[in-house]
Amino acid sequence: MDARFLGITELTEVPSVAVVVDVMRAYTVAAWAFARGAERIVLAASLDEALALRTRHPEWVALKDGPPAPGFDLVNSPGLLRSADLTGRTVVQKTTAGTVGALAVKDAELVLCAGFVVAEATARVLRARAAGAVTFVVTGEDGRADEDLACAEYVAGRAAGTGTDAAGFLRRAGASRAAAELTQGVREGAHPDDVALRLELDRFPFAMVATLEDSLMVLRAHPAPAGAGDAAN
Repeated sequence: MDARFLGITELTEVPSVAVVVDVMRAYTVAAWAFARGAERIVLAASLDEALALRTRHPEWVALKDGPPAPGFDLVNSPGLLRSADLTGRTVVQKTTAGTVGALAVKDAELVLCAGFVVAEATARVLRARAAGAVTFVVTGEDGRADEDLACAEYVAGRAAGTGTDAAGFLRRAGASRAAAELTQGVREGAHPDDVALRLELDRFPFAMVATLEDSLMVLRAHPAPAGAGDAAN
């Protein structure tokens, strides 16, 4: 597998297969939303779009980065989300980097959104597809966020069948600037358990696939293919 690791601003062409990685915010939260029963997640391009969608569909749930705000039901925190009942609900999500990254590759043939909590399921989808070239979109810090890069490199190794050991990658993510800011309370709208929850390797058995549906970028949980060329442990 030919893996490229690019920041959002470095995307100069539409990739065939893209894996959008946001560990410390968007896609750990998205995975928890699916685990709490959400049917789908609409990735909004702006706060205004998120609010407009929430207004048009009052039964939907809207969430964003940072502290609580009028019109938004939840914040981008797995620790705060894990007690929510989202059964059958549509969630509208707008974040600083994760949703931006997915929308930047919306025309790719396959878009996967990932964090450590769905790493192996994501790798299984890539192995099942036998993707020759995969672009990993490292969303945080203009492509330099070490937690996102570590996750992307780990998933790439698993997809390539190298039997990659996760320990070093998880240590890198845990020592990242984003992890420190969450631990120190620099980032608002967080829970004390957020860093630990974001580093739970393979907590969930599904991947997350984003596709265009009626002009909206929609993320859905996708069962991991069973036995799809498994890498060695």
